[in-house]
Amino acid sequence: MDFRVGLGYDVHRLCEGRKLIMGGVEIPFEKGLLGHSDADVLIHAIMDAITGACKLGDIGRLFPDDDPEYEGADSRILLRRVVDLMHKKGFVIVNIDGCIVAQRPKMKDYIPEMEKNIAGDVNTDVERINIKATTEEGLGFTGSGEGIAAQAVVMVKKEELHCENL
Repeated sequence: MDFRVGLGYDVHRLCEGRKLIMGGVEIPFEKGLLGHSDADVLIHAIMDAITGACKLGDIGRLFPDDDPEYEGADSRILLRRVVDLMHKKGFVIVNIDGCIVAQRPKMKDYIPEMEKNIAGDVNTDVERINIKATTEEGLGFTGSGEGIAAQAVVMVKKEELHCENL
């Protein structure tokens, strides 16, 4: 069986006048993330982890930030496009482990909905999705409240063809 692992990372600056979207969930906060799309760093990290595991390049090549088509794009829609590409290469998700790095706001109350969104978007059971959040104890750009980062690790496996699938 062919198993592969991909690693994804994304970061965006916090700014006023934008919604804060994380894992497809709008989180009430006085600032949002600045970006060409909705700037959902968690979904972006997951997409990059999938593209890495499946040798699909990266999301910057797939969805360039200078392309007007992706201005204000819903990252969940982009994630579904990445999953379609993954399926075309014959892979399925084994599991996703993601970590949000933010001093504020606290994410724990929103994590179950994030996990549900992501599971639906990648066509897998919510038990295969684990999202957590941490702070950097006031250190660095996330600790000072300048931005939010996210990391993700994804394991995929090549789907085996069975006679009934032919």
